[in-house]
Amino acid sequence: MVFKKLRKISVDNSEISVLRVGNEDYISLTDMIRNLEGDDHIRNWMRTRETIEFLGLWEHMYNPDFNPVEFDGFKKQVGLNAFTMSPKKWIEATNAIGIVSKSGRYGGGTYAQKDIAFEFGSWLSPAFKLYLIKEYQRLKEIETNQYNLEWDVRRMLSKTNYQVQTDAVKEKIVPKIHWNKGLFYADEADLLNVALFGQTAKQWRDTNPERAKSGENIRDSASINELIIVSNLESYNAILIRDEIEKKDRFVKLQAMAVSQLQTLDGVDSVRSIKKLNNKTYLEAGDNER
Repeated sequence: MVFKKLRKISVDNSEISVLRVGNEDYISLTDMIRNLEGDDHIRNWMRTRETIEFLGLWEHMYNPDFNPVEFDGFKKQVGLNAFTMSPKKWIEATNAIGIVSKSGRYGGGTYAQKDIAFEFGSWLSPAFKLYLIKEYQRLKEIETNQYNLEWDVRRMLSKTNYQVQTDAVKEKIVPKIHWNKGLFYADEADLLNVALFGQTAKQWRDTNPERAKSGENIRDSASINELIIVSNLESYNAILIRDEIEKKDRFVKLQAMAVSQLQTLDGVDSVRSIKKLNNKTYLEAGDNER
């Protein structure tokens, strides 16, 4: 299971992680109970008949690999004093996907798909559930604001131009020396990284280990203006490669272009020049700058 970007929301003085798993948002059940007394809230919730039936129905609707035989066995045991349930037991027995466990110090714990997490919130407290839904909706509204949409578009444009650039590398460099795909692709990417950001991707990862662990890279922390420039640099670099300009000369040209464009663009729109230093959206970052 692929875990993607981790975000945070604040609910009733608790900071709760929201993790992207595939195309779905999963909310940390571990964070939801962090400030509560006791250790067995999740287990106690999962051993109730209402929860087992809800989880089973959700899995039947969204999980083609769900194991109904094991589920029926659990349904027969619900209500018995000896019956226990845990996320690990549920996942391993039924092949469930609605609840997942993430290891690691950064963002580790038990997560549930948002609809399931809302049910858990309701079991904890109806008021908590309402606050959780409200903050989650606020997160989604912020994520779709104008600047984040533009940032995503620029990010996709940058990836498209990277393909143009690597095609140019294949065309002009392969005939001259033995092709080392990983080496030359990384070198060309880092040529642009150093020209614009002043550091390689590895240097950024070494400086930002926690963000790197969460799946981010050097360009994920770029401002919108920097992503525009990356896109332009990739297109320009592809042209220089096709013209057989040596790498050292290309770097000088690319660096000069990066400096010039960054000064121009940052002078036009200060909000687009804000870097993504954390998981906040550009709307929030812009408000903090004002």
